[in-house]
Amino acid sequence: MANQQHLNLLRSGAVNWIEWRNKNPHIEIDLSSANLLGENLRGANLQGVNLNKVNLAHALLVRTNFSHANLSNAIFYQAKLIEANLSKANLSIANLSGAILIQADLSFGNFIGADLSGANLENAMINDANLIGTDLQNANLKGADLSASQLIRSNLGFATLMAANLITANLSEANLYEAELMTAQLYQANLHKANLTKAHLGNAFLSKANLTEANLTEADLSWANLKGANLAGANLHGAIIRGANFQGANLKGTILENKLEF
Repeated sequence: MANQQHLNLLRSGAVNWIEWRNKNPHIEIDLSSANLLGENLRGANLQGVNLNKVNLAHALLVRTNFSHANLSNAIFYQAKLIEANLSKANLSIANLSGAILIQADLSFGNFIGADLSGANLENAMINDANLIGTDLQNANLKGADLSASQLIRSNLGFATLMAANLITANLSEANLYEAELMTAQLYQANLHKANLTKAHLGNAFLSKANLTEANLTEADLSWANLKGANLAGANLHGAIIRGANFQGANLKGTILENKLEF
């Protein structure tokens, strides 16, 4: 449960909160299970705070600092987290559905099992984050940096990933059904057994990517760079490969039918 003194100080205003935190840097702050629905905590310093199971739905959290905070099971439904700092925070099983996280820093964060469906993460920094099993269906990740992130078994169905940086990201067994990946950077990405059915990968950079046993049925790979990619056992039935570069790619056991031509 939240410490009532800490909660009262937070609600007393940004100036009081900042002064108190500066004077008491070593106090462990407990705001767990607090109801902060719709609160204005713009720019607040909540670094390292225990916010387990807190309700921050619809809250204004622009440029708020949550780095290293415990936000597991927290509710951020439709919260405004523009340019917020969530680096190295624990957001496992958190609800961020519909949240606005434009240009937010989520790097090195733990989002295992979190709900980010419909969230706006345009140009967000999500590099090296743990997103295993995360729900990102219909999320906007345009221009986001997801390099070296763990997206194993994540749900990215219908997500927008245009121009996103997914270099060396692990997307094995991820669902990318009808995802928008045009011009995305997927160099050395792991897409083993990923579902890319009807995905849009036009001009995507997939050089040296691992696409073994991936489902690319009816995917659009127009002008994509698959140089040196491993497509062993992948299914490209009905895929559009006009202008795609398969130089040096491993096509052992790859299904290339339905009038596909190189």
